[in-house]
Amino acid sequence: MKENWNFKFDKTDWEIAKELRKDARASSSEIARKLDLNPRTVRNRIDRMVDSGGIRPYWVFEPKAFGYVISVDIFLKIEADRADEIYESLINLPQVSYLAYGNGKESLSIEALFKTLEEMDEFIHFKLPAYPGITVESHALVPKVLRNLYEWEPDISDYREDASE
Repeated sequence: MKENWNFKFDKTDWEIAKELRKDARASSSEIARKLDLNPRTVRNRIDRMVDSGGIRPYWVFEPKAFGYVISVDIFLKIEADRADEIYESLINLPQVSYLAYGNGKESLSIEALFKTLEEMDEFIHFKLPAYPGITVESHALVPKVLRNLYEWEPDISDYREDASE
């Protein structure tokens, strides 16, 4: 996939994307029938949107289906000279579902998922502090996620008027 941030989506792309959001497994023929388009046009537009980097076709796992019912946001301070090493270590932890740095690369925010409070406690108070250069600043249980990245979508105004194929 070659990212092309200059690629402009149009209203037809928006309609196709909306249909894919409803059912990511819908065929080009099904979408074409609903939108009164040629199936080849739908296929080409989906390929273009994916190739541009504007949409990503991924499966999204539901943590609760696997018993991960506890979500916690954890805020860390790290030693700047160990940042890359720490990022790599944290990215590879199966508990970590989100990792980002904020004001300076020394302030990290992670979201981690657990099956039990005991697992969460072990992770926050023993596993993370055992890494050289990591200090746990605070954490907060997340009782309910109201919106997640995979639920975000651009506004219709972000699309240009229909362009020719």
